[in-house]
Amino acid sequence: MRQLLIVDDEPIAVEGLKSGVDWQSIGISRVMTANNADQAMEIFGRERVDILLCDIEMPKASGLQLLEWVRSHCPGTETIFLTCHADFQYAKQAIQLGSLDYLLKPIPYDELKAVVEKAIRKMDKDRYMSEFSQFGKFWLQHQPLLVERFWLDVLGQAIPALPRAISMAAQERNIPYSDKLVFLPILLRVRRWYKEYSLRDKKTMEYALRKAAEEVLMQRQDSGLLISAGDDSMLVVLNGGKEASEPESLKALCHSYISACRTYFMCDVSCYIGEKVRGHEMAAAYQRLQRMDADNVASDNCVVFLGDRQGTASPHTLPDMGMWGIMLKEGAGEKVIGEAESFIGQQVEAGRLSPQLLALFIQDFQQMVHYVLQIKGIQAHQLLSDSLSAERFARAGRSAKDAVIWIRHMVDKSLDYMNSLEHSPSVVEQAKTYIHQHLAEEISREDIASHVFLNPDYLTRIFKRETGMSISDYLLQQRLRIAAELLANTDLAVSAVASRIGYANFSHFSRIFKKYMGINPLEYRQSQESRKSDSVKS
Repeated sequence: MRQLLIVDDEPIAVEGLKSGVDWQSIGISRVMTANNADQAMEIFGRERVDILLCDIEMPKASGLQLLEWVRSHCPGTETIFLTCHADFQYAKQAIQLGSLDYLLKPIPYDELKAVVEKAIRKMDKDRYMSEFSQFGKFWLQHQPLLVERFWLDVLGQAIPALPRAISMAAQERNIPYSDKLVFLPILLRVRRWYKEYSLRDKKTMEYALRKAAEEVLMQRQDSGLLISAGDDSMLVVLNGGKEASEPESLKALCHSYISACRTYFMCDVSCYIGEKVRGHEMAAAYQRLQRMDADNVASDNCVVFLGDRQGTASPHTLPDMGMWGIMLKEGAGEKVIGEAESFIGQQVEAGRLSPQLLALFIQDFQQMVHYVLQIKGIQAHQLLSDSLSAERFARAGRSAKDAVIWIRHMVDKSLDYMNSLEHSPSVVEQAKTYIHQHLAEEISREDIASHVFLNPDYLTRIFKRETGMSISDYLLQQRLRIAAELLANTDLAVSAVASRIGYANFSHFSRIFKKYMGINPLEYRQSQESRKSDSVKS
């Protein structure tokens, strides 16, 4: 008989789950309850918990954090998540690929009963495998986090890549290991996510990715181990038995996993299959798989075997982008994008697209766009310095698809701004607004031009064309207008008025004011007061 623990911060929900199912009829002899992660940990400390039924959204520690603790302290416990987060319907379907399930509140009791029965069957199967499979004991009898930490140290060469060093490290950590064991590494790399996730949601998706990989690629727990390698990647380490001996079967499994990732997890994934190695050769094998991923700029959602042909750069394949620059200058953005996509597609089709060739192409394309912007008087480093532009440029060299995404973004943003310049009053109005907002500051022509992403000389020309005066004259005019209003309508000291319009030097302000108004600030204030007095008398 099994023991079950229900964890939910809502007492009513806990009681409903406890009383809503005939637990005895499905082999649950005892049902325990907790309202938070701390209470749950206390129960784990004194009781055997076979199945954990846990809400994800709880104050303080979440269900995912509790699961991390359970994995390191009680790896034999099966966990079923509960949530009212309706946006995770696709995650529910995806996690069902694995041994863990994910239920959406309110939970039908029949569905809950079926899921717990599934967990019991899985536990019975795991016990059978543990008892009758020697390789199963290698992976199941020891805490998964300790085993994963050991292999991460092997991959990162914190443990030297020597047979004796690895054997000694395994012995010190009480991890069964033999230098006669053979492994097959498979690198799984998320190439891109189709949507933005919060940190919390992304952790849930990464967990679902892991469970799906364990179910689809490993099939049995005794067939290998999965290591989270960071940077949106995981390493599947299969034992060197039958699972690793059939390349076509492996390829089909990888394609099945890729399809599940696209359908349920909304991401592109590529799989890189290495060669059979012994433990001390694993670090070098892992590095080769990482290099395969770095070199793969042509394809996404693909399965690649070590040794498959990779593209090589050719010094004669870069296009002449002079005509592209002319088309962009004339506003034919879609034609430029089409030409770029066509070139990249041809290189992919011919097997010539390498990281080096893609990098050179990106450099030339960026130079072409910057040249056109310069002709238009637009400062590229200002226009394209936003976070989205920077992010897409950083990713552009990773793959052909990312390069095309960046090209379209860059062309569209450049053309949008070039088109706005054809309605120069809008740019001049932006400059005027900036001037009005910063009258009390020391601002230069360069500051104003930077605000509208234009070359200072170019902005000066269009500003004078539209207003009939230079930027400096307009700035002075507006400052003196504000000064005159303050002198006439407030009791502010002349020095305070000067400060309000960006003059720190009182004498300089007085000289400028007298030069353009014909009288000094005090005389202007007195004249305005006399005028008001005469108006009152009349």
